[in-house]
Amino acid sequence: MDIHTLTTEIARQAKAAARVMGRLSTAAKNDWLLHSADLITNERESICEANQRDLKEGKERGLSSAMLDRLALTDKRIVEMTVALREIAALPDPVAEITGVVPRPSGIFVGKMRVPIGVIGVIYESRPNVTVDAAALCLKAGNAVVLRGGSEAFHSNRALAETLRAACKGTDVPPDAIGFVDTTDREAVRLLLTMDDSVDMVVPRGGKPLVKLVSETAKMPVLKHYDGNCHVYVDEDADFEKALRICMNAKVQRPGVCNAAETFLIHESVAESLLPRLGKALLEKGVEIRGCPTTCQLIPEAKPATDQDWDEEYLDLIVAIRVVASFDEALDHIARHSSSHTEAIVTENHTRAMRFLREVDSSSVMVNASTRFSDGGEYGLGAEIGISTNKLHARGPVGLEGLTTQKFIVFGDGQIRE
Repeated sequence: MDIHTLTTEIARQAKAAARVMGRLSTAAKNDWLLHSADLITNERESICEANQRDLKEGKERGLSSAMLDRLALTDKRIVEMTVALREIAALPDPVAEITGVVPRPSGIFVGKMRVPIGVIGVIYESRPNVTVDAAALCLKAGNAVVLRGGSEAFHSNRALAETLRAACKGTDVPPDAIGFVDTTDREAVRLLLTMDDSVDMVVPRGGKPLVKLVSETAKMPVLKHYDGNCHVYVDEDADFEKALRICMNAKVQRPGVCNAAETFLIHESVAESLLPRLGKALLEKGVEIRGCPTTCQLIPEAKPATDQDWDEEYLDLIVAIRVVASFDEALDHIARHSSSHTEAIVTENHTRAMRFLREVDSSSVMVNASTRFSDGGEYGLGAEIGISTNKLHARGPVGLEGLTTQKFIVFGDGQIRE
């Protein structure tokens, strides 16, 4: 089957399945989620074999250690996928929720009902767990999904998608509600992005080139973030031990993900005391430091930062550090260089903490917590399909509610408009 026929057929089948998904009961959707969790556990060995094939090919292709980490399906991550499926099953179903019903002078009652979006295309790179998270969230929200993962995780994604489709057996969920574009040909992505008659929204998850391609090509709405240039600002009234713990966790706990911190901003009044300790801890973890002149004086091993470093999403053990003269200078730096993903302040000053929350224009803003908490699971969403830096229609980690929309509903009793 040629690429055009393959992609068109998958999207067409998903469109038909979306009508079925829109009317399924919560119990039916949860039945599939729980069955999927059990089947992934049972098929762990074959899933891991597929993942090992991807890892072997990735090493041969020269993928970075950070990329290989994102690609790996460890026992822990497989368990986490099954836990996420069960957590999503336990979440309230947003579909058909009616809110805001009010009477009007005409005698009608007007409200809103939450409904599925329809067919959601998810185009993603590296992380095979996205296959499971995306399918689980889309289907629980009453949608069908079309999945197209990166070539580096092709075998892992295929094994997981086949497992999820197999889990439909014995449930009311149609297998076609989980479309998997079973090819590494990039032309399939471009074709999918033109099929606005079948696909209602697309979510790109990956690097800036992928997001740029999707945003510029897609004929349907795109839910996206370009990158995760996340900041931690250490205020003059910060608790040093909190600052050290938060900065280290934000940078080194898992550097290859979008909510890892890429830039530290340090108030000049605490830089002389804090930076040597922070620099030592970072260097011990193998982190390359790129700093402003003051940072380089206080951490001799640091390399001078370039203008480009302040805008960089490293996704690696690299961090940019800048010493700022004031709280307002920190805000200005974030406003100029942030990708609107996640920013954190470390401070014991309530007034500045509240100003930071109000004035920083990012999808997640934190006080005295690591940027690594910017995650659907950590926010109680069960999982996420991605983190949106859009201002419309969903922002931040996108869970079930972000995969629905609303329509007006009207109740009457024979009223006519005069």
